[in-house]
Amino acid sequence: MTAEPLPTTSWPVPPQDGYTVDDLETLPGLPPHTELIDGSLVFVSPQRYFHSIVIDLLVARLRRTVPPEVLVVREMTVQLDERNAPEPDICVVRAEALGSHQQTRFQAADVSLAVEVVSPDSESRDRDTKPHKYARAGIQHFWLVEMAGANDHPVVQVYELSEVTQSYALVGIHHERLKLSVPFDIDIDLTESP
Repeated sequence: MTAEPLPTTSWPVPPQDGYTVDDLETLPGLPPHTELIDGSLVFVSPQRYFHSIVIDLLVARLRRTVPPEVLVVREMTVQLDERNAPEPDICVVRAEALGSHQQTRFQAADVSLAVEVVSPDSESRDRDTKPHKYARAGIQHFWLVEMAGANDHPVVQVYELSEVTQSYALVGIHHERLKLSVPFDIDIDLTESP
């Protein structure tokens, strides 16, 4: 009896120094929402309903109050440098940074707020890796959103960039209402449906 040959897969072989942002846009067959972290490709797992519904809620409410000079975008790549291009769940970007509807990424300098909704497969990246990279890239505001309580409502941790340390400082934790004056006036009831 002979053994059947093992199936072969055609995984991409990374370059010696890792992938770049240009590779992210030119590699064939990458799954949607592939991120680039430290030159490595990160594939995103299917998301929970909580993840989707919270993004919908925050995007809808932010778009109601956003000033005309900025845009609220969801799940768009942000180029931090040549080897880092994560995809925050939500970003607030300068409106003039949108060159066309064919655009696939924004530059970190155009982003004033990055939001990550924590998922089981991305906890470490959402809580540690991405905030450090966003801060080093100069993104002024960062929100970390987690599921909490008996009703699984979102809790939003709000951070602002310290110019001295180039790291984020926690400025508030919001359980039922997210009321802020920066990066613009925001008032969101976190207990309502989108």
